Amino acid sequence: MSALTIDEAHEVTPELVAAFERLVPHLSKSSPPPGKDELAEMVDAPGTFVLVARLASDGDDEPGAGEIVGTLTLVCFRIPTGVRAWIEDVIVDESAEGRGIGTALTERALELAAAAGAKTVDLTSRPSREAANHLYRKVGFELRDTNVYRYTLEA
Repeated sequence: MSALTIDEAHEVTPELVAAFERLVPHLSKSSPPPGKDELAEMVDAPGTFVLVARLASDGDDEPGAGEIVGTLTLVCFRIPTGVRAWIEDVIVDESAEGRGIGTALTERALELAAAAGAKTVDLTSRPSREAANHLYRKVGFELRDTNVYRYTLEA
């Protein structure tokens, strides 16, 4: 049995870069994984929490030990009506699915959002991501009656 830990990334390491290179294609085939500079921008941004899930073997006692098998990004920011929080890009390695990793990442993000003063936490998920949608409902998220719009800016 493997022990699961959820940690916040405070620095960009080669291991973190490699984990995002491995995990992002599970979520998006069209967006390239962030490189070292983009990850540093995320990790260093106020109000942005990059969470990583690790699975460590039973004999591994060292904190933060184990392979990174999942990630979640939480962004908290103030707007005129209060502090908002968004969960983005929840990714769990296919080899580690079914072990509660997505739930543990999401619950840790909810704790951090509450500590930041957010009253609600939003996220979006494609309907085709059935397991993810089930997880969010199980944790307590409710489907909102809203329209989500996107405007694509030309690069």
